[in-house]
Amino acid sequence: MGKGDCPHCGGVGFIVPDVDLTDPRFGKAVPCSCRQQEMQTERFDRLLRVSQLGALHSCTFDSFLSEGHGLTPDKQRNLRLAYERVKAYAEHPQGWLVIKGGYGCGKTHLAAAIANHVIAQGHLAIFVAVPDLLDHLRAAYSPTSEGSYDNRFEQIRNAPLLILDDLGAQSNTDWAQEKLYQIFNYRYNARLPTVITTNEELEAIEIRIQSRIVDTSSSQIVAITAPDFRRSGVAQDQSDLSSLSLHGDKTFASFDLREDELPKSQADNLRRALETAKTFAEDPQDWLVFNSISFGNGKTHLAAAIANQVAKNGDPVLFIVVPDLLDHLRATFNPATGVRYDKRFDEVKTAQLLVLDDLGTESATAWAREKLYQLFNHRYNARLPTVITTALAIDEIDPRLASRMLDGSRCTFFVLEVPSYRGGGKKKGVRGRGRK
Repeated sequence: MGKGDCPHCGGVGFIVPDVDLTDPRFGKAVPCSCRQQEMQTERFDRLLRVSQLGALHSCTFDSFLSEGHGLTPDKQRNLRLAYERVKAYAEHPQGWLVIKGGYGCGKTHLAAAIANHVIAQGHLAIFVAVPDLLDHLRAAYSPTSEGSYDNRFEQIRNAPLLILDDLGAQSNTDWAQEKLYQIFNYRYNARLPTVITTNEELEAIEIRIQSRIVDTSSSQIVAITAPDFRRSGVAQDQSDLSSLSLHGDKTFASFDLREDELPKSQADNLRRALETAKTFAEDPQDWLVFNSISFGNGKTHLAAAIANQVAKNGDPVLFIVVPDLLDHLRATFNPATGVRYDKRFDEVKTAQLLVLDDLGTESATAWAREKLYQLFNHRYNARLPTVITTALAIDEIDPRLASRMLDGSRCTFFVLEVPSYRGGGKKKGVRGRGRK
């Protein structure tokens, strides 16, 4: 029924209530129920426009897949718990909520769901990506801007509920850091409800902002370990840097122990290497190095088998040849690339399991040595699971790297004492695969 067909107001939109003379509403026109519904819709649309949700207006808690896609039980529990904590916050937005996780894990959807839920209750929530926020503030300096910088800044700073998406994706100029600090500091002191999403490690966030985010008296942190929703299959956790897909045939079952070819001492050495790799794959901790003075004797196969087993279990792993890694990092310096260097390097530094194949085959420039040292030093200090293969003698490796690889308290250094695979023998079905 349209407003013009309303039996109460006849399309006028207002009615005079039939009440007693003593009622304060006597003789006063009030919005008809049909007009109230229209006003509510207009208010909702206005709140959506101010919020800057845009296409994210369809991101709700009902549309969020809280069980994910093909996740391991642990990751399912983690995602479900994150969903429940975020939904509870949306019911009573108080304090700060930080949603942390990798690309595509659902952070933005959940943050937008908070905004949509709050707006549906008739309250204002401003949702904005941090890079867009800074662009809006810069644009306010333009003479052609429709609003002043002060008005725009105050609208953000004083929003009843502010949702900042993708903190860390902005260019960290001095100006940007100062504006963000002013916003965070003001809202922290005023105890205004604030939601933040980020794929950064909290330690990497600017220290003044970080100190406010991690204050447990006013902030709760929800960490999502689920992989990218936009990728499917067993490999959904795997980075686009990873070349593991090229080594799908390299498994523990396909590894050739070469018993018909090698002397007993060498065959025993190769068998111990296989058992060491299997043990590491069951529970990846600290570092494992496969070293030999020759190529083609099984190092890459064992490293890839570890990676394939871990990926099969549903956990993320980054498998990459060292020269390729350095090429990927160099490529980020191209202005045409869509990937920032710091993002790419952090992805490698913080990988849940990193497999570095063929250390020593890279061009040993000063820049390459520095990047590898930074990578090794971070993972060593953080005790992040790492597998390394190299055909260099240990005294030929950068001493800064070698010292960490030889630390027996954190690294198993296994020397393969077998020659390159020569072929021949009775077992021809699997030989010749992955002997690097």
